[in-house]
Amino acid sequence: MPRFAANLSMLFTEVPFTERFAKAAEAGFTGVEYLFPYAWPKEVLISALQDNALTQVLFNLPAGDWDAGERGIACLPERVDEFRDGVYQAIEYARALGCKRVNCLAGLKPVDLDEETAWQTLVANVAWAADKLVDEDITLCLEAINSRVDMPRFFLDTSDKVMALIEEVDADNLRLQYDIYHMQIMQGDLVRSMECLLPWIGHIQFADNPGRHEPGTGEINFSNVFSAIDKMDYDGWVSAEYLPSGVTAESLHWLPA
Repeated sequence: MPRFAANLSMLFTEVPFTERFAKAAEAGFTGVEYLFPYAWPKEVLISALQDNALTQVLFNLPAGDWDAGERGIACLPERVDEFRDGVYQAIEYARALGCKRVNCLAGLKPVDLDEETAWQTLVANVAWAADKLVDEDITLCLEAINSRVDMPRFFLDTSDKVMALIEEVDADNLRLQYDIYHMQIMQGDLVRSMECLLPWIGHIQFADNPGRHEPGTGEINFSNVFSAIDKMDYDGWVSAEYLPSGVTAESLHWLPA
């Protein structure tokens, strides 16, 4: 089966954040991710990882004011300096945590910003970030997020748009972050889509649809999907990024013993 990681921003929220690492390890996970590490001292996170024999598999670049509803700043022309500062901050944390993948959230396109300006800003920012990250041996992932349910106006909402960005930037350390939940909403045909995109997939996340809960609560046949990923010889992480419908421990029936 694939290598599963737990997203600690969504799983084990019954306990404070720093206690979730132990909960993940107890459940059988060997890798963890979460939205952002920046609110915690590096030393605290290092200890949580080491004490529980966990690998930090991914986190996001700084994405603006999350609590105020921002979902990334990479496509915003007036935020370029802030974006670049965020890349440097992410590098510091990635070095400390031994993390080899970070994700870039493109952001919500303002209604008064034209498509071409937003696209060229995103291209320039991603190219700049990829250049800085390659020196650290860090892969920059680019995620498509559905614009139908969760994030209206999210600028990269299909795998095709992410692939167009990867092609235009043309950097060796750029990869697609394939989120099964988001892509089921936007395009479906999950297994064939992943098979076609496999050379460019750097990270996979999942939740069932509708509801964004654990496997078995929606329409996706995860037994088939996980089996297909296994047969593809995908060697990256597959992260549980769902909202448990109850207590997290009771939602893990899908996780192999």
